[in-house]
Amino acid sequence: MSSVEPTDTAAENASPEAPRKKRGVPEGLWIRCDGCGATVFRKQVEQGLGLCPECGHHFYVSAQSRIQQLLDSDSFEEWFAEISPCDPLGFADKKPYRERLVAEQKKTGLRDACLVGRGYMRGRPLVFCITDSAFIMGSMGSVVGEKLTRAIERATDLRLPLLIVSGSGGGARMHEGIYSLMQMGKVSAALARYHEAGGLFVSVLTDPTMGGVAASFASLGDVIIAEPEALIGFAGPRVVKATVKEPLPAGFQRSEFLLKHGFVDRIVARPDLRGELSRIIDYCEMASK
Repeated sequence: MSSVEPTDTAAENASPEAPRKKRGVPEGLWIRCDGCGATVFRKQVEQGLGLCPECGHHFYVSAQSRIQQLLDSDSFEEWFAEISPCDPLGFADKKPYRERLVAEQKKTGLRDACLVGRGYMRGRPLVFCITDSAFIMGSMGSVVGEKLTRAIERATDLRLPLLIVSGSGGGARMHEGIYSLMQMGKVSAALARYHEAGGLFVSVLTDPTMGGVAASFASLGDVIIAEPEALIGFAGPRVVKATVKEPLPAGFQRSEFLLKHGFVDRIVARPDLRGELSRIIDYCEMASK
């Protein structure tokens, strides 16, 4: 009787092992620095107040992050939070303005590009305003102008120092046409009344501060401070170069160029900003007594 060698039928019938999926790096864990080109750990940047650990480049930070960095913990009391934008012109470009507003509100958690209110900085009370470039490039529409004007008027009534942090690459918001341009005069007039009442207005310019914002309230501070390498101006450098048909100076419209030509009073890195602002408020209050 011939013998038959047993076969491993289970092994023969088994399907080939499925290839394992490679475990990649989670998206968003690393970011590229626009200053030095290095790839840096996002969490390290966030822990360092939004600065590149390699070169000190200042990344964008949100309005809420600015509040946490500059004001005493849980001291910010938001004002006029109920004011919402509308679409007075029925404007549409790639999408209707009304839809764009809804999308921006979902993306940023803001009703518009500006937050205003009262807070404390190292125990000093002040009125604090900030524009956020994440919301339609921080452009100034009717809501931004109205909230800034009301905040300035309340700072006048309360006789408090006023701090406005500007981050507006969009200038006046084209989607609202003349309604947006009117805000430049309205906010500037409120600042004039505040100045006549003896108020202290400190303007902080961040990257970018352009267009109608730079041409109005952002440039009217009693003291104007800029972060390093911030882009500040009216028309952008590409537009200016195309208009004048001439090469632009090195560093044109950057903080360092503007400091050299007297447009800003001081350049302060983000880690030193809170202390510097506190000292300015103290010095000016002492001088006024």
